[in-house]
Amino acid sequence: MNLATVTSTTSRKRFVQSLALVGASFAASPFLAQADGGSSSQQDSTSSELNAGDRQILIAAEIAEALAVTTYSNIINQASFFQNLASDDQGYIRAALQEEMSHYLLEKSLTGQDSPFTAFYYPKGMFASAQATLNVLVSLEDAFIAAYLVGVRDFSKIDLKVAAARIMGIESDHRTLARVVAPGVAAADGGPIETVTGIQGVAESVDPPNNNGYERTLGWTRISQAVAALTPFADRTAAARAGFDTSVSYAFTPFTPTLPSPLGAF
Repeated sequence: MNLATVTSTTSRKRFVQSLALVGASFAASPFLAQADGGSSSQQDSTSSELNAGDRQILIAAEIAEALAVTTYSNIINQASFFQNLASDDQGYIRAALQEEMSHYLLEKSLTGQDSPFTAFYYPKGMFASAQATLNVLVSLEDAFIAAYLVGVRDFSKIDLKVAAARIMGIESDHRTLARVVAPGVAAADGGPIETVTGIQGVAESVDPPNNNGYERTLGWTRISQAVAALTPFADRTAAARAGFDTSVSYAFTPFTPTLPSPLGAF
């Protein structure tokens, strides 16, 4: 499933225009400079306004995190296979939901704005088929990893680059653990699942689940490439063009997260 190629130019432009229209001024959050005990002398000032590139990356990241929260919450609440997973696999998904919400709130604290997209579409059978669910989940995590690597490259401030790297590492955890879940899918739900197809459209063995020596950039060097990949999930026209199920949309419902462990928190 190559999500970056299934959306139209018109839909991508509409998506990018929506990003550009969100807010006029954005101030970086001062607590980032204090993360992990870092002093202001070691990091760029966070008191100045974000530049246009920073703003575009952060708003795109907010959309991605809102989509992630919506995906994980509906796996928990809608996917029939979830209740048949082992308790530790259920725990991974529940923890991932909390982490993605935390990422969203961090980015919102930087922009001062909510995600411009708060309802999402998915491929047909998304929450009915464990294979479809895991394929899409891994595809999304692939996209999030590559998008945050763009942030590492392109953010204008050191503290934003470090924050992007810290979030990217967690998205990598999520990708691997989604692949860990696959063999634990019950026979009644079509398991065990031995291959998962991510964003590159190639079925890959889940043995070993941590199959990357280095994170995949997907060849992305601009945040617009991540936007193109996410557009079918957020734009109804693009969703229909991609063959997604447009008969139902899933609302992003924010909440106050509780991280599994305070270690690593900002």
